[in-house]
Amino acid sequence: MSRPAHSLEQIFDSQIHVLATTLQPNTVAHYQCVARRFLAYLRTTFPRVHKLSQLRRDPHLLGWFRWLCEQSLSNQTRSSYLLRLRRLLQDLADNGHNLQPGLIRLEDFPPRPHYLPKPLSIDDDQRLDHQLRQIDDLAANALLLIRATGIRIGECVDLSLDCLRQLNENQWALHVPLGKLHTERWVPVDDDVRRIMARILALRPLSPLSRWGNSHGFLLPRRGRGKQACQAPLRRALADAARHAGCTTPVTPHRLRHSFATTMLRLGVSLPALMQLLGHKDITMTLRYIEVTQQDLQREFHFARQNRVHLHPIPNLPLPPTTAPLRADLSAIHNAISATRHLIEMFRLQLEDDNTRRKLRRLTQRLFNISRELDRLTQK
Repeated sequence: MSRPAHSLEQIFDSQIHVLATTLQPNTVAHYQCVARRFLAYLRTTFPRVHKLSQLRRDPHLLGWFRWLCEQSLSNQTRSSYLLRLRRLLQDLADNGHNLQPGLIRLEDFPPRPHYLPKPLSIDDDQRLDHQLRQIDDLAANALLLIRATGIRIGECVDLSLDCLRQLNENQWALHVPLGKLHTERWVPVDDDVRRIMARILALRPLSPLSRWGNSHGFLLPRRGRGKQACQAPLRRALADAARHAGCTTPVTPHRLRHSFATTMLRLGVSLPALMQLLGHKDITMTLRYIEVTQQDLQREFHFARQNRVHLHPIPNLPLPPTTAPLRADLSAIHNAISATRHLIEMFRLQLEDDNTRRKLRRLTQRLFNISRELDRLTQK
């Protein structure tokens, strides 16, 4: 039985409805936007194309690529368009539609932008923290919570009233619900974060939004259901606070995550642990958030130099007293050689001359060979 005839718009809409069962609404809306723009281009430039089997890489897809470049879109946006259209075309081909293979290839994607970490400078970070604590309203404390825990602004507005949980007597954590990457996590918190949370809970009943039905169960009151409507007041509050604090660069909520990540790394948090704190699935994503300055390099380098001896510790051997007479047996001789090797090695590590260090290393090796021969005599 032949497939019933459908327009290209109907075919793409049907496939996007299938994707909507597993994707977030914002992602589905992006797929719909890409499909509309691609089909509008086909209707305008190639009005005779009515079937998927008529699609060709040249001129249809290559022409659309050129048209995207003419729209002055960023490389990231163009890559997103190509990625989503390729997914739709591949899924349609898997579902039995007659499509030529290789319509969109890897070389069609523009080069990826080079992401740089964007943490606030130490001075701006301190000025902003001081300003937010002076303001001390609900939005200011919510922004302090974002900075202190590294959560996303979307995750912050979705926090529940009981998000602060006590794990045991001395350990508390912030339960972050399902977010951008469909993951939830527990972020450890300290006493300062607990004070911020207590202040938010104290200020929450004073907000006029707390009486709205949409605010039930959420830590931060909300007027509407859309995330953008909930995030907009926080973004405005942050911009105003940064301006009054005298910050030297524009400040966004996401830069607070960059500052959190950079601070945690400087405090000694490992990259795998930091990846979990930020809610990332890939360590390469975490690397985009941390800034390593020359001062950081100097500190790490000198710390490593100071601790190089501890990487290969030399055992402390008891030294025989020089005034007491030693027994003339193999055990006493073996102990004396071991103590001598120990002293030579300690002296060698203090030297700067590589030539002398090599000679002493050879000498200790000879003493080690003598000790091994003594062991063989003891075993006989």
